[in-house]
Amino acid sequence: MKTMKSVVLALLLIGVAFTTGCERHSKKEVFYLVGVNMSLPYWQTVAKGFNQAAAQYMVTAKVAGPENYDPQAELAELQKAVAAKPAGILISVADVSVLGSEIDSAIAAGVPVVTIDSDAPGTKRLFFIGTNNIEAGRMGGHRIVEQLGGSGNVVFFTLSGQPNMEDRLRGFKDVLESRPNIHIADVVDIKSDARAAFDKTQELLAQTGPKKVSAFVCLESASGKMVSDAVKRANGTDRMVVAWDVNQDTLDGIKGGSINATVAQKPFTMGYVGLKQLDGIFHNPPSSLSKDYSQDAFSPFPVFIDTGTSLVDKRNVDAFIESAQAHQ
Repeated sequence: MKTMKSVVLALLLIGVAFTTGCERHSKKEVFYLVGVNMSLPYWQTVAKGFNQAAAQYMVTAKVAGPENYDPQAELAELQKAVAAKPAGILISVADVSVLGSEIDSAIAAGVPVVTIDSDAPGTKRLFFIGTNNIEAGRMGGHRIVEQLGGSGNVVFFTLSGQPNMEDRLRGFKDVLESRPNIHIADVVDIKSDARAAFDKTQELLAQTGPKKVSAFVCLESASGKMVSDAVKRANGTDRMVVAWDVNQDTLDGIKGGSINATVAQKPFTMGYVGLKQLDGIFHNPPSSLSKDYSQDAFSPFPVFIDTGTSLVDKRNVDAFIESAQAHQ
């Protein structure tokens, strides 16, 4: 009889544990990923990681944001997400001056907010997940120095106002400042139009003599192919192109020799880890969301989760191509 009671008790405990596990993760728990340029392969990869973590946890993932670079449209999507009172929001900040106050409003409303890819320092977001962009820029800077042999003119293509790209540029500058014969000839804001990078590259390729541009560096993912196509069209085999991220056309460019190297981030990891972090915060909330945890030695949160970077060139491009094919 005692044995029977023990068995029944054990079965009840298993049932309770199973029920508790189901309650912890429910489709009623909704997490948002908010960004810009959501049609780009980079952001589709972020969303893939976000959705995969949601599927594993059996929660609901929603991805929102404009298909082009439009901080105001991103703000509208963020406001909709906050109004829905979700379990948490993961956001890439296109322009902190536009989005910062709404991030603070979300925290004030009790919605956990974590930034990815592009941070919002100075806001009440809980922490940042993504690339150490200054170090990534330094990595690219060392590549420039190595390949140029200590002298030449460099042009950068960027999107102004995005903290992540400002940090990348700063990293490059940190390295290049110690090389007085390598000059930054221009920093071009392509305004989210990769065709502008193509047109500007064609214009700059015509410069010769002391103004000749030796290297073109793309601080965002969309312009790499456009810049390399312009260089290839001009038969500029003596010009160097450094791209950003591992879009398939960028990997193909490295394989074919039109792109010297690219700095690879881990967008899938950002989305995947981001949702799991938000889930943990939702189920184990801190006593206050609005506290400045960066000033707390006993904080339950990190300030920054570095998802890592790699330099991709001809030596290791095949491994990245194989990985991309395996995850299609």
